[in-house]
Amino acid sequence: MQILLTGGAGYIGSHTIIELDKAGHTVVVVDNLCNSKEEALRRVEKIIGKPVPFVRADVRDREAMDHIFKTYTIDAVIHFAGLKAVGESCEKPLEYYENNMNATFVLLDVMRRNGCKNIIFSSSATVYGDPAQIPITEECPKGHCTNPYGQTKSMLEEVLKDVQKADPEWNVVLLRYFNPIGAHKSGLIGENPNGIPNNLMPYITQTAIGIRKELGVFGNDYDTPDGTGVRDYIHVCDLAAGHVAALKAIEKKCGLAIYNLGTGHGYSVLDVVNAFERENGLKVPYSIKPRRPGDIATCYCNPAKAKAELGWQAQYEIGDMCRDSWNFQKNNPKGYEE
Repeated sequence: MQILLTGGAGYIGSHTIIELDKAGHTVVVVDNLCNSKEEALRRVEKIIGKPVPFVRADVRDREAMDHIFKTYTIDAVIHFAGLKAVGESCEKPLEYYENNMNATFVLLDVMRRNGCKNIIFSSSATVYGDPAQIPITEECPKGHCTNPYGQTKSMLEEVLKDVQKADPEWNVVLLRYFNPIGAHKSGLIGENPNGIPNNLMPYITQTAIGIRKELGVFGNDYDTPDGTGVRDYIHVCDLAAGHVAALKAIEKKCGLAIYNLGTGHGYSVLDVVNAFERENGLKVPYSIKPRRPGDIATCYCNPAKAKAELGWQAQYEIGDMCRDSWNFQKNNPKGYEE
């Protein structure tokens, strides 16, 4: 299949290109590079040994999107594009709603007009809010999202469900990610955040390499074994492989399908710090900070549905994730800037 990746130059998108190529699919990438670098695509080309067709455009640009569909025969879309920083979304809610919602509205309309009705949507475990049950299954009711970023994911899930319900020719797969970390084993591509990282692992690696003075651990008084927040960390290469597996559901005309993509194991912040130190022989200085508004104590999934229906399950352990994250950081001290 020929797959359009919106936001395909980003962290998850760039790794997904490699997995799609490995599985025999071809890709086209559209990205406005607002939170990604074209260098990531150049490095993906080195890894797979072939060029990656790339269009620099904003998904909200209807004319540019229509041109892509007129130029390429697109069989399915994997929709990664969107603003994604939880904290920033609280400061700039209008920008997040406008960008994430409108981009998806334009994309769906252009897809429909061009006869492409297959989409895999990059959703998030944030749609469960403070989850009603642990581990979280796909039957767990969606909760109240604690930030505008999460709200856009939850609302767009409902939009996609309505689109599919109105026209059963659509095949819609909602992938609810847990916490992606790690990097490609080559060390060529990995997580490359702008400014101060919002996520744990790049904060750890930037502290380990000396960019940050110390890691801030937000809260140590949660109802968890060591008081720090527990999350389901998944290797980005496992997550990327989950998108390839999701194409199987589309090929089988799934209609609407929802899958959790996680390992099913919960690790606390300090578990991850300790694993990172152990795997890489490094010390990571940290200090305890106040809890962040909206953070919850525990969030990890039951990934059994993806295994049963897609034949997918996570292959990498927390040690692999820590080792690969550091391998990318030490080989790219300034990310893609060098």
